[in-house]
Amino acid sequence: MKVSIKINGQSYERDIEPRTLLVDFIREDVGLTGTNVGCDTTQCGSCTVHMNGAAVKSCTVLAVQADGASIATIEGLASNGDLHAMQQAFTEKHGLQCGFCTSGMIMTAVKLVESHPDIEEDDIRHGLEGNLCRCTGYENVVRAVAEGALQLDPHNPWETEPAAHKITLRDAERRAGKRSRT
Repeated sequence: MKVSIKINGQSYERDIEPRTLLVDFIREDVGLTGTNVGCDTTQCGSCTVHMNGAAVKSCTVLAVQADGASIATIEGLASNGDLHAMQQAFTEKHGLQCGFCTSGMIMTAVKLVESHPDIEEDDIRHGLEGNLCRCTGYENVVRAVAEGALQLDPHNPWETEPAAHKITLRDAERRAGKRSRT
């Protein structure tokens, strides 16, 4: 089956098996290995990428489902040799240890902060629940996301249309009549 997927601004056309996962397409067919495979069941978040402006776990998306889509990977966040604000914050605040989960954490954090610009610590913890790290206690990860939120440039060249209405996670939970304690 032929697919055409734009990754980090560059178009890729390949003949693939219909069962090819997006993460495998990115890593094996395109050669971008910053997106990791940790669990194949959406449990760990190491494979998180942005697809048409949304954070998705690429281990459970078929490449044929991404046909015609615009994908951003960790390699696509940097611009002109400069790290993205969230990448820089993870470096400065020591938000990584072995680094295996880092690309997924950063990709999730970028979308989290873009969607919730007035983010607070408990919102960050709640928003990162789908990303697992086996090395850290998450304190430095939370600090890194908070720092990245302060520095984030909302004009990423791979983004689709900005959200028309943004609310904080806390406001969304209040509206839903519940409050998460993570």
